[in-house]
Amino acid sequence: MRQTKIVLSDKEIPTKWYNIMADMPNLPKPPLHPGTKQPVGPDDLTPIFPMALIEQEMTQERWIDIPEEVLDIYSLWRPAPLFRAHRLEKLLGTPAKIYYKYEGVSPAGSHKPNTAIPQAYYNKKAGMKRIATETGAGQWGTSMALAGKLFGLDVTVYMVKVSYGQKPYRRIMMETWGATVHASPSNTTNSGRKILELDPNNSGSLGIAISEAVEDAATHSDTNYALGSVLNHVCLHQTVIGLEAKKQLELVGDYPDIVIGCCGGGSNLAGVAFPFLHDKIKGNRKDVRIIAVEPTSCPTLTKGEFRYDFGDVAGFTPLMTMYTLGHDFMPSGIHAGGLRYHGDSPLVSQLYHDKLIEAQAYHQRTVFEAAMQFANTEAIIPAPESAHAIRAAINEALRAKEEGKEKTILFNLSGHGYLDLQAYADYREGKLMDHEHPEEDIRKSLEKLPKI
Repeated sequence: MRQTKIVLSDKEIPTKWYNIMADMPNLPKPPLHPGTKQPVGPDDLTPIFPMALIEQEMTQERWIDIPEEVLDIYSLWRPAPLFRAHRLEKLLGTPAKIYYKYEGVSPAGSHKPNTAIPQAYYNKKAGMKRIATETGAGQWGTSMALAGKLFGLDVTVYMVKVSYGQKPYRRIMMETWGATVHASPSNTTNSGRKILELDPNNSGSLGIAISEAVEDAATHSDTNYALGSVLNHVCLHQTVIGLEAKKQLELVGDYPDIVIGCCGGGSNLAGVAFPFLHDKIKGNRKDVRIIAVEPTSCPTLTKGEFRYDFGDVAGFTPLMTMYTLGHDFMPSGIHAGGLRYHGDSPLVSQLYHDKLIEAQAYHQRTVFEAAMQFANTEAIIPAPESAHAIRAAINEALRAKEEGKEKTILFNLSGHGYLDLQAYADYREGKLMDHEHPEEDIRKSLEKLPKI
């Protein structure tokens, strides 16, 4: 019998996270205070983050110990399986070997608990009572709600309004785990009210939801803020994905030529790719290609500018160097809600700027075509976000077929789509429309970037 899944034992869960800042040829420029425009220090971040996470945000130590309490909860679903996509390979008639790391086995159905659990742990240890956060498609919100429940923290989630309507079952998951969920923009914060005054029908964005959550945390002494992507410590926590994948590929004597992840804020891509980027930067595997995949309706890497920008609409967050479409950019309400963010992780952005990673953008109909091929061969219905990585993996496998070359392709299947079935219904019924954001609108948004 051929080997389809490659599994590790509980004892083989990584005990340390990998910090790529120890090895990057160029580190991102320091974040700047939104008011003074001076480099941010630890004291500037203590109103919304515990000191342990601030230290992880800034350290250049290569390996960070994973606390035993976090490992204990990780063991509920980790190590996650690595699959060889034999049936998809056969459908495509490709000489390429396709592997996928399946993060949909987590209780929340995605990779997001990998950072939600340690963030809840460190906040509980710091004496916090509540977490305020945002969510786009709902995967982060459900993960934070779960983590809050496991560590005895209350959780308030500001959910992008278009996703609040599109994905009611994710809201129900959050509420089942005890979270309070608001459609964002909401009437519960000053920033939300200001936006609704200008546009009562505003469908929301991650930038708006972040503004609301940061305001909530900053105005309550018992509350901290938690972010599900973008920041250095979030990318750090996600490296358990790639570290496990390296061990699993070693078991079958393989190593990827191409590593692929969908990319919104960047944590999913960082999780699967950073451990392999370590090898590329050190010169051990110079030829490995890392591909970030995004939607054409929110083309942050492929059409954004590498600039200082706010992480939110209201300008509460520090200014970060990143590829950005402008903090007030309003993306189309596509089903891949987790990829509708105006900026990218400063780490991912710097690596892209230094040409250590590549970026591709796809329309949502070709993404769902790939998702259907995957679902009908590998039997898992993928999340719309994850299907972007599938699209790129299929294209690379077909390119290998055209070139007659054997390639090893690894992608991160970052979550399942069992709560995204309306998107599949829309695709099958021909209701799903492609959207490419007008160049003129992107230009106007970029013109409003802060002058640093």
